[in-house]
Amino acid sequence: MHVTDYLKEHKVGYQLRSHRPTYTSQEMAAEEHVSGMNIAKPVIVQADGRYYMCVLPACCKVDLEALRSGLGAGEVQLADEREMAKLFPDCELGAEPPFGNMFDLATIMDETMVEGKFIVFQAGRHNQAIKVDMKDYQNLVRPRIMNFSYHLH
Repeated sequence: MHVTDYLKEHKVGYQLRSHRPTYTSQEMAAEEHVSGMNIAKPVIVQADGRYYMCVLPACCKVDLEALRSGLGAGEVQLADEREMAKLFPDCELGAEPPFGNMFDLATIMDETMVEGKFIVFQAGRHNQAIKVDMKDYQNLVRPRIMNFSYHLH
C-alpha cells in the first residue's frame, strides 16, 4: 500500500509535494525549505532480533546506546540495506515513510519532534515528500516517545 492510500483510508489530510530527487533527509529539508527539525527521518534498527522504526529529525543521529537502554535491549544495531529492501519492498531504498504500523513495525519517535506542528517525510520515492500535521501523525501511528538522538553539528 502506498502511504497516500494509507492516509486517505484513515482520513488524514496531507500535502503531496514533488521535488528533485534527494537522497538524504538534510537534502530534502533544503529542497522543501523546511527546518531539519520538521523532517521525519525513519531509521530501522534491530533490537534483540526485533525490528523497530525510529523516527527522528533530519538534523539528528540515533544514539544506539540510549535506544538500547530505553528499550531494555541487550543489543541494538542498524538494519542493513538487504534487510531494508525486504522490509519495504514497495519503497525506494532510503525513501521509506515514517509509518512503522504500515509495515508491522513498532514505531519509536524521538521526543525532540513532539513539539513540532507538522512533519515532512519521503513518500516512498526520492522525488516526493508529504506534509502532515504532527497531531494527525501521532494519532495515526501512536509512536512510543523516547529520547534517543543527538544533534549533528
